[in-house]
Amino acid sequence: MFRTRLLSGIVLVAIALVVLIAGGPVLAVTLFVISLIGMNELYRALKIEPQKVQPQNTAGGSSGNTMKDGRISGGPLSFIGYFGCAVWYLLLFFDQTAYTLTVMLAVLICMMAVYVFRWPRYQTEQVSGAFLGFVYVAVMLSCIYKLRIMENGVYLVWLIFLASWGSDTCAYCVGMLIGKHKMTPNLSPKKSVEGAVGGVAGAALLGVIYAGAVSSRLLGDANHMLSFAIICAVGALISMVGDLAASAVKRNHDIKDFGKLIPGHGGILDRFDSVIFVSPVIFYLAQALMERF
Repeated sequence: MFRTRLLSGIVLVAIALVVLIAGGPVLAVTLFVISLIGMNELYRALKIEPQKVQPQNTAGGSSGNTMKDGRISGGPLSFIGYFGCAVWYLLLFFDQTAYTLTVMLAVLICMMAVYVFRWPRYQTEQVSGAFLGFVYVAVMLSCIYKLRIMENGVYLVWLIFLASWGSDTCAYCVGMLIGKHKMTPNLSPKKSVEGAVGGVAGAALLGVIYAGAVSSRLLGDANHMLSFAIICAVGALISMVGDLAASAVKRNHDIKDFGKLIPGHGGILDRFDSVIFVSPVIFYLAQALMERF
């Protein structure tokens, strides 16, 4: 298992290198595909997309979303989410960001319309889960593309992965060595307070090292070492929230992994759970701090 996980991780890093360096349509299409897969994984976990379930024969009847063959159908809810994801990325690619809020509101209104006009087929939890999937996966992950097209974006975009994957590695190493105090024993028993501190400190250090390596190529007179250290440290904290949030969803719905796409890692959401949370934070921090320091 460790060997499979390691090899998959190396392949992921190699793909990330190619895609992030290429940028442009290559990055946009890749993020769009990842978003669709991630949304599908979440929709299945939340029982919005069709999946095999055990039919229930209760006095009160079915919940309104279970079909006779024991399948749950997301139908128009998931379609609206996927279609909204496609429109969202098209607007970003063609630099029409002024309309992104309109798309977000339109997706919500359309989902609520389906809820109303197909009632009682869908429950409130399904509608809110469908909209959550659109925002949580597609909108938040798209910040990678938004950061990449910024000034110095070809270098700044790597801060997302230093803060997420880098801090995760540092936290794991420190936790294995000196971890004693459980951070969230009911949710993730293996995570420790010492590991969390090590992850934040390690991410900040990685930011400083990375700034030293690329500062001569960055435009502007900002103190890149300080900016990168702050960005990576804050990103590491948010990364833990993203990781634990995904764990909470899996525990609530009694699943081990969101999918099996990546050998040794699980699905897209299992590997990108922290990246999804970190991406918008790094994007806005980079905008603010690169001009201030």
